[in-house]
Amino acid sequence: MKAAVIQFPGSNCDRDATLALQSVGIASSLVWHGETEIGRADLVVLPGGFSYGDHLRSGAIAAHSPVMAAVSAHARRGGLVLGICNGFQILTEAGLLEGALLRNQGLHFLCRTVWLRAEGGVASPLTAGLEPGAVFSLPIAHNEGCYYADPEVLDRLEGEGQVALRYCDPAGGSGPLSNPNGSARSIAGLLNRAGNVFGLMPHPERACEPLLGSTSGYPLLAGIAQWALP
Repeated sequence: MKAAVIQFPGSNCDRDATLALQSVGIASSLVWHGETEIGRADLVVLPGGFSYGDHLRSGAIAAHSPVMAAVSAHARRGGLVLGICNGFQILTEAGLLEGALLRNQGLHFLCRTVWLRAEGGVASPLTAGLEPGAVFSLPIAHNEGCYYADPEVLDRLEGEGQVALRYCDPAGGSGPLSNPNGSARSIAGLLNRAGNVFGLMPHPERACEPLLGSTSGYPLLAGIAQWALP
């Protein structure tokens, strides 16, 4: 399996993502945002960071970078696309996922570890490593992580099983106290209807090695690699 990790001006997790993918056996290469082709990639990763310095709003300028036409075409063909943190924001701005990421409810940048619950739902190679109902922790680092969509859209996303991750407490319960940024219905990760595009605010690539203090992100990425095996 091969992955293209897109670099935007201001990306700061591009090399982290590349190393994490390589650790689970996915060959990865960096692709500059000004390119118009992504090469022969099975997976495209939009990494975390502050693309274009978050000018205008997070992900809005990056969504119009030349490479995004190729990323969108890749997704339409059924290719896998993973957006982490700023990458999630870019996916919504590009229309590859519904909704929007707003300023955190408390209007403060958040950098800490949170608890998450895997929701199951849409069958997807991108969440194959997550057991439905599993509770685990991952780091977050964002200022605009509050997921928003109109109530009717939220109902449809829930009904079609597109909510992949939800903020929770260590026991798996969801509520205002376990929701760090005020996201609608505690949504932390979302799939498209086809299951080939996945955006999440937490950072699995920052939790893939014991040296980093956690390996809780490893199963998510390893599940993608295992799915690709013959």
